[in-house]
Amino acid sequence: MSAPTTSDPLESAVLQRMSLLDRWLPLWIAAAMVLGLLLGRWAPGVQEILGFGNIDGTSLPIAVGLLAMMYPVLAKVRYDELGHVTGDKRLLVLSLVLNWFIGPALMFVLAWTFLPDQPEFRTGLIVVGLARCIAMVLIWNDLACGDREAAALLVAINSVFQILAYAALGVFYLQVLPGWLGWQTADAQFSSWAITKSVLIFLGLPLVAGYLTRRIGVARKGQEWYDGTFIPRIGPIALYGLLFTIVVMFALQGQRITSDPASVVQIAIPLLCYFAIMWFTAFFAARAVGLGYPKTATMAFTAAGNNFELAIAVCIGVWGVTSGQALAGTVGPLIEVPALVALVYVSLWLRRRVFPTPVPTTSGAA
Repeated sequence: MSAPTTSDPLESAVLQRMSLLDRWLPLWIAAAMVLGLLLGRWAPGVQEILGFGNIDGTSLPIAVGLLAMMYPVLAKVRYDELGHVTGDKRLLVLSLVLNWFIGPALMFVLAWTFLPDQPEFRTGLIVVGLARCIAMVLIWNDLACGDREAAALLVAINSVFQILAYAALGVFYLQVLPGWLGWQTADAQFSSWAITKSVLIFLGLPLVAGYLTRRIGVARKGQEWYDGTFIPRIGPIALYGLLFTIVVMFALQGQRITSDPASVVQIAIPLLCYFAIMWFTAFFAARAVGLGYPKTATMAFTAAGNNFELAIAVCIGVWGVTSGQALAGTVGPLIEVPALVALVYVSLWLRRRVFPTPVPTTSGAA
């Protein structure tokens, strides 16, 4: 995939400021996925090495990669501007409807439509649909020039709802609703505390670190130094963390993915439909209610993205590492990463056509 080109002067300025890593990110992500799969398939002992230790059920290397990925993005957020975002009821209401009503319901319908005779894969997909975004979406939002402050707020709201509602929604979509419809139900026990710990660790820690970094950095060195010198220095850490996480994640699951390609394809089809439907629905719904491009892009990515770390942890914890549910959770990021990278380019292309008036990029440009 080649580096993007554009005739939009504003977008061209953004691209000119991009590093080599930013410009060719799809290539690096593809290479990271391939490298991880090859390591998992052909490198003896690599899974034991990369699976060393754990933080709340997540391997230590993945945990380190996730924290490294999220900290720089959250350090960029202008927390003093969040008050302006919280006053936008259109943004908040639409996000809640898309994430906690439409998203889980859509994945339920797609899972039953495409996998009616594959109960394990179907259950795994429903679990993925319930795990709303808290991590990588911040990267995609930045690359698409979305509203950084809005993204931070919506991710925080999703995290709170995840703690409060994930277990209840899991019971509803896996047991109650199928029972009402006369369909097969799935046995599931969700630990609300385990979900809370996952959110606190993988969102809470980098959020606190990013907030304190901004407050202390601006107080001591000033806004100009912080945004013009410090942020560009730590910015690449997020993408390094992303690539490292992808390599480790696919190395740990490479054997399973490469040994059962037919099942991967079965799981991938409803996932592709899900990401496309959710993203375009959120994008044009946000535009219809009058949100500008930055918040529209943010809405699309926060609605389409999923917390695959939590989904995989739940699948493994409830049904076991060798279960079909765990395989479905693992295939999730295999499809989500390239799909949302492609949608970054779609978002930038739509901005020139659906939002012809130039928009500020100070809140979204990386």
